[in-house]
Amino acid sequence: MEKLYYRDPYIRTFNTTLKKQAQDESGKWYAVLEQTAFYPEGGGQPYDIGILNGQAVLEVQEIADEIRHYLEKPLKQDGVEIAAEIDWKRRFDHMQQHAGQHLLSAALEELFSYKTKSFHLGKEVSTIDIETKDLSEQKASEAEALVNKIILENRPIESKWVTKAELADYPLRKELSVSENIRLVIIPDFDYNGCGGTHPDTTGGVAALKIVSTEKQRKMIRITFVAGYRVIKQLHEKQKVISELSVQLNAPQENMVEAVARLIEQSNEQTKALKETNNKLLQYEACSLATNVVMVKGQEVISAVYQDRTMGDLQSIARYITQEMKSANVFLVAENKDKLAFVAARGDSSEINMEKLAKYVLSAINGKGGGSERMIQGGGEAVVTGEELLTLLQKNMLIV
Repeated sequence: MEKLYYRDPYIRTFNTTLKKQAQDESGKWYAVLEQTAFYPEGGGQPYDIGILNGQAVLEVQEIADEIRHYLEKPLKQDGVEIAAEIDWKRRFDHMQQHAGQHLLSAALEELFSYKTKSFHLGKEVSTIDIETKDLSEQKASEAEALVNKIILENRPIESKWVTKAELADYPLRKELSVSENIRLVIIPDFDYNGCGGTHPDTTGGVAALKIVSTEKQRKMIRITFVAGYRVIKQLHEKQKVISELSVQLNAPQENMVEAVARLIEQSNEQTKALKETNNKLLQYEACSLATNVVMVKGQEVISAVYQDRTMGDLQSIARYITQEMKSANVFLVAENKDKLAFVAARGDSSEINMEKLAKYVLSAINGKGGGSERMIQGGGEAVVTGEELLTLLQKNMLIV
C-alpha cells in the first residue's frame, strides 16, 4: 500500500480503489485501500479521521502490514472507486503538535542535555517526560524561547529514508528502535530524529509553542505544552477567564494578583473568626449540656441526640465537658439521614473503657470507629434510632 502521507503530508483529498474490506475479531468493519493519505495511529501521533465515499472513517490502524480504515458499515464491493477526504483541521493540528515536540525536545537537549523519554499527543494538550528530577522556571523559559526562535526562522523540516549504514552521517538525538525502513525527520543544524509521523514543511508551520506547566513524574519531569492553533485557543480561553475575573474582582488585569491576595487574606480572617465563634458556641452548648447529669449504674452520664451534626462538633462538645468534669461519661449521637454518628468520652476519674464499649455497640449499626480508651468516635447505618443507640451505650458501659 502506498502511504501518501509520506509523499506529501498536505494531501487532503485523493481518489483510490478499494482493495478489500472485512470485519476484525471484534466485529468492526474496516476497509483497506490501494493507497491512502490517512495516517494510522503510531509513534505518539493519533490516527486521522475523515470520509470514504461519504461514509465516516472512525479510526485508522496499521495491523498485519495493512492500513485499516474502520467504518460504521461496509462500503460497496471490492474494486470500487473511492473518493477520500481526511479531516484536515485534526491532521494539521497533529502535525503542529508533533513538530512542536521535536523542537522542544531538541531545545532541552541542546541547552541542558535533558533527554526526552516519552511523548503523548492529547486532544487538548501534549506532554513529554524528560530525564531530570528538576526543571526550573528559568530553564523552561529558555527552552521555550529557543523553540520559538527556531519557529520564527522558518527553517525547513525535511524527511528522508536512509539505510542503517547511512545513519553515521547524522547526529541523531536518540537511538533508533528500527534497523530497516528508517525515516529521519530533520531540522537542519538543530534536530535529527528518527520518526514516522507527519510534520509541516517548515518550522514556521508550527506557528508558536507555549509550555503550560511542569510537574514531577516519578523520577522525571513532565512538561505539558501546546503548539500551533492550540496556543491561540489557550490564549483566548485564558483571556476570557481573566476578563471575567477582572469584572468580579473590580480590578484591572495588572492588579489582579494583588486583588486576589487581598481576597484570600480576607477569607482567611473570616474563616478564623467563624471558627472562633463556632468554638464559643460549642463551649456554650457543652456548658448547657453539662447541667443535665444523670446517674446510671453509679456513673455520671451526660448524653444527647442531635440532628445533622458533624463528628467534629460531637468531639468538641465531649472534649469540653470531660476537661471540666473529671468523673463524667459523655455519650453523644447524631442522626444524619440514614446514618448514625456517635462519640463516647470519659473524664480522668472515670474508668470506663470507651474503646471496648464502642466495639461492642458498633456491630449493632454495622459500623466502624476508632479512638482510644478515653474517647472514641464511630458511625454506621441508622438501623436503630439515636435514642436506642444511647440506651445501648449506657446499658453496656459497665459490662465491657
